[in-house]
Amino acid sequence: MMITTSLRHQAKYSLKGLPLLAFFWGVNVALVAAQEVEDQVSEIVSEATEERIEQVMEDFLADIESRLSEDALRIQTDHWLVMAEADVFEQLAQEGYLFDRVSELSGLGFLLAEVAAPASFDLSATRAGIYEVIGGQQADVDLNHLYTAGVPDPQNDEQPLVGLAPRELLPPPTDLSGLSLRIGIIDSSIDQRHSAFSNSSITTQRFVDNDSPPNAHGTAIASIIASNDPQALGLAPSAKIYAAEVFDHNEQQGEFASTVSLIKALSWLMTQDVSVINISLAGPSNRLLETALTRVRERGVLAIAAAGNGGPMAQPMYPAAYPEVVAVTATDDRGRAFRLANRGEYVDIAAPGVNIRHAQAGGGFAASSGTSYAVPFVTVAAARLLQSTAEPALMLDALYASARDIGAPGRDQIYGYGQLQF
Repeated sequence: MMITTSLRHQAKYSLKGLPLLAFFWGVNVALVAAQEVEDQVSEIVSEATEERIEQVMEDFLADIESRLSEDALRIQTDHWLVMAEADVFEQLAQEGYLFDRVSELSGLGFLLAEVAAPASFDLSATRAGIYEVIGGQQADVDLNHLYTAGVPDPQNDEQPLVGLAPRELLPPPTDLSGLSLRIGIIDSSIDQRHSAFSNSSITTQRFVDNDSPPNAHGTAIASIIASNDPQALGLAPSAKIYAAEVFDHNEQQGEFASTVSLIKALSWLMTQDVSVINISLAGPSNRLLETALTRVRERGVLAIAAAGNGGPMAQPMYPAAYPEVVAVTATDDRGRAFRLANRGEYVDIAAPGVNIRHAQAGGGFAASSGTSYAVPFVTVAAARLLQSTAEPALMLDALYASARDIGAPGRDQIYGYGQLQF
C-alpha cells in the first residue's frame, strides 16, 4: 500500500512540467502532426516517470532496510514495562499479576514495574490481559525503547576556536545573564571539571548503572545554557541546572538512553522545582513516556525536545512529536534549515543549531550541528518567559507569536512557527 501511494504521487509530480513542455513545442505545432506531438510527449513522460519510479523504489527499500536495522537496536526486547498509579497495581496483584521490580515515581505519582521476559514473550497478549482487568486508560504497558543523541565533533585544543558562540547566533536580552532560572536537562553526564562550568550551579542525578557513563553530549548542551567561559559564554550563565544523567554505552548500540531512565529522570526533575526540561535526544514512540510527559505538562512544567536528525523524509521522532512537548528544529546563521533536520507537522519552532561552539568533555571547545543543539536556545527563552507568565500555554503563545516567520506563511513543516526571537 505504501509503495503504491508513493508511486502515484511521483507520477503526479512528473506531469507538472507538461504545460511548459507543450509551450515550447507549440512554436512548431503547424509543422508537426498533432499525433506526433502527443507520441513524443508520451514517450518523454513515460521515460521520466519510469526513471523516477525506479529511484523511488530504491529509496523506499533502502529506507525499510535502514529502519529494520535501526529498530532492532532501539528496543530492549527482553524487557517490558508497566506504569500506573498505586491502586492499579493493587488491583493487578489481586488478579495474580505480581512484579519483582517496582519503582516509585514520586514526582509523577506513578509506580513503574520492570519485567524481564524471553524474546518470544507476547507483549500484546499481556497488555490485553492487564487492560481487561483494569481498563486501558489506567495503566500503560510497553517495551523498554532506546533513544539516541548526536555526538559532538572532536576538536583539538591547539586548534583555533571553531564554530559560533551561542550569543553570536542569538544575542540574549540584557537581563538574562543575571536570572537564576531553574532548568532541567535530560542527557548524558556533564564534565563539570571543564573551565566552562567553573562558576556554574549544576546538580546531577544518575539513572544508569555505569560508573563511567558517556559525557560528551551532556557537556555540550549544558555549556550552551550555562557556560561561564568568555570564549563560549552560555545563554544563561547564572541558571541553576538540574541534570539527569540517562545515557549508557556499549559496543553494539553506542550511546543510548532507555525508556526507564527517561521516565525516572522526569520524575526526579519534577521534585526539583524546574520550570522547563531540555531533552536533546530522539527515538521511537512509547506509551509510558507519553503518559509521563502528559503528567509533566499537567503539573505546569514544559518539556522541550529535539525534532530529530533523520532527514527531510524521516518519520516523526519522539518525544518531540508528542503534543505535550515543544519540538525544536535547527537553522544555520543565515536562517536556513539544517539539512538533516526532520520535518513534519509536529515541528513547533526553529533555533540556531548549526556550527554551534560548545564545551568539549575533557577540555577545550568543539563545534557541532543538529537539532539537539537548537533545543537549549528555546529552553532558555521559555524559562525566561515563564518567570513572568506561569502558565506554559500562555507562554508558548507569546513565544510563537514573537517568532520570525522564515518559511511558508504561517506555521509550516520545516520551521514550525518560525525562527526563535528573545
